[in-house]
Amino acid sequence: MNLAESKPSLIGIDWGTSSLRAFLIGADGDVLDTVSTPQGITYVKDRDFDGVFHELVGPWLVQVDLPVVASGMITSRNGWVETPYAQVPAGGSDLAKALVKFHTSSGQTVHFITGMTTEHDGAPDVMRGEETQIIGAHAMGMEAGIYVMPGTHSKWITVSETQIEDYATYMTGEIFAALRGHTILGTFIEDGPFCEDGFRKGVASGLAAGQGLLHTLFHVRTMPLFGKIPESMTADFLSGILIGSEISAATQALAPGEAVTIVGRDDLAYRYEVALISADFECKRAPENIVARGHFEIAKSAGMLS
Repeated sequence: MNLAESKPSLIGIDWGTSSLRAFLIGADGDVLDTVSTPQGITYVKDRDFDGVFHELVGPWLVQVDLPVVASGMITSRNGWVETPYAQVPAGGSDLAKALVKFHTSSGQTVHFITGMTTEHDGAPDVMRGEETQIIGAHAMGMEAGIYVMPGTHSKWITVSETQIEDYATYMTGEIFAALRGHTILGTFIEDGPFCEDGFRKGVASGLAAGQGLLHTLFHVRTMPLFGKIPESMTADFLSGILIGSEISAATQALAPGEAVTIVGRDDLAYRYEVALISADFECKRAPENIVARGHFEIAKSAGMLS
């Protein structure tokens, strides 16, 4: 890549729990180059974040001096620098004002993008990294409304024309792993390819479960026990129940037919698309590299780009 021709203006880093991605970003916000590593914050030996940073983006910084912004779990208590949370409602300009500067061993300044917090029924909720993706998605033309970010801890985020209004976290992915690996529900679960029929059956059960979810979950054992579903679809049946229950809870204030934007393009995002359509909601997909665009928009708002 010819850096002189592409005119990079920013390095954006998305540093999560299990992975790390860095983006070389151009003057118009487009991604010019990407590097990645599985060295999320829990996989950095001896907490040598400084060393991983320089190994990953050092080649870019040698060629051209650029501002650097970083988002994600790297700003958590278990990360490189713990930053305070911005209180919702908040937008890109608020995150720009709350940037935390840090100097690496080489003297390079890294601007950390803080996470966001909200509170429901007296209990706090937190996120780190998702806020930057939402800012990027909005800048790339995605409309205001409801966004879902599937994952170990799924986020449902309400976005207005100018800012993130509210959000809620659902521990669906982690509960799935715990139930599969550490309870009797895993007895009949077999590894295998995705069984969409089993997943759809589970979604229907999860959508209908309501307050009876704990009872419905026991069907993961009884359905294969009595031959009502084959063992090959049990894992996806369980996945469907949990995702269906999550969607039922998260969309209570939505009318049938309303649109939900899914952030993600992997198998899990497809599952949410299937489940949302089953629940009579329209689905949209966010564009690629929205986190890099979020880095760009926040840096621009902070006056970091020449």
